[in-house]
Parts: sequence; C-alpha cells; structure tokens
Amino acid sequence: MRNQKLLWMIEIAIFAAIGYVLDQLKFSIWAQGGSISLVMLPIILIAIRWGLSAGLVTGLLIGLLNMTINPFIVHWAQAILDYIFAFTFVGFAAIVRKPVLAGVLQNNKKKIALYVVIGTVVGGLLRFICHTIAGAIFFKEYAGDQNAWIYSIVYNGSYMLPAIIITAIVAAFIFTASPRLIKKENE
Repeated sequence: MRNQKLLWMIEIAIFAAIGYVLDQLKFSIWAQGGSISLVMLPIILIAIRWGLSAGLVTGLLIGLLNMTINPFIVHWAQAILDYIFAFTFVGFAAIVRKPVLAGVLQNNKKKIALYVVIGTVVGGLLRFICHTIAGAIFFKEYAGDQNAWIYSIVYNGSYMLPAIIITAIVAAFIFTASPRLIKKENE
C-alpha cells in the first residue's frame, strides 16, 4: 500500500513535468496568448490511470508551473482562472475511468477510445470555460466594440477546440494501443 502511494506521487510529479514541457512545445496562433499544445495529455493519462484526485493534482501542478515560470497575469483572479482552475479542471476527465476500465476488462478498444475521447472533451471544455470567463472579464479591451463574451468564446475556442481534438486522438490511441496503462483498483 505504501509503495502504491509513492508510485502515485512519483507518476504525478513526472507527468506534471512532462505536461509543462509539452506546453512549451506549442503552436502559438495569437500574439496575446492561446496556443495549441498537448499540455492536457499527461493530465488525461494520469486521471484515467489513477483517478480523479491524481488528475486534479497533476493539473494543479502543471497550472502552478505555468503560472510561476512563464505567466501572463493581469489580476490575481485571472491567474487563478487561467492557471489554477483551468488546468486542475482537466483532471475531471477521470469521470470516465470506470467505463474505460470496463472496456479494458472486456478487451473492447472501441469502448476504451470512446470514453477516453469523452473524458478528454469534458476536461478540455472545463478548461475552455475557465479561459473564456477570464478572457471576458479581464481581457475585454481586446474585444473592441464586440461583445466581450462572444469575443472570448471565439478567441479561446480557436485554440482550445483543436487542442481538445488533437489531445483526444492521441490519448485514445495511447490507451487503445496499451490498455495495460490503466491502473486497476486492486493493484
């Protein structure tokens, strides 16, 4: 049991570091921020492998790393939304862990892929919502005469939608290619 907790902590630390590196390997599409990267992938992998708490902790660590090393902060509440909440909430991809585990036990790769994609979309949409709220409130001057909420939805959607799609494809491929990555309840 003690070794399991240690393994849990080590994997979270390693995957948080990988997530930070993946966020640095990005395709920036806007000068003000917003880029397409695989930063959500390690969070999704840990969340589905270990469960909700591991996914939330990994996301929190990635958000803290991004916030302390290369931040763009205009207000403390924006920092919490864009860094702490946005990345932590990706860990909610763990809500599909049980159906993915069932797919592994049934050797049903379609079921595994479907639920991994659903989990990725859930986590990605929660991150998108956080960025959208922060954008509409703290970056509304960029909207000009447009509605700040619509501007923020379009702006954040322009990079989050491709990031969610790419992450979902890669995560589904990883779990269907190697379903033994799923940590079973009694291991």
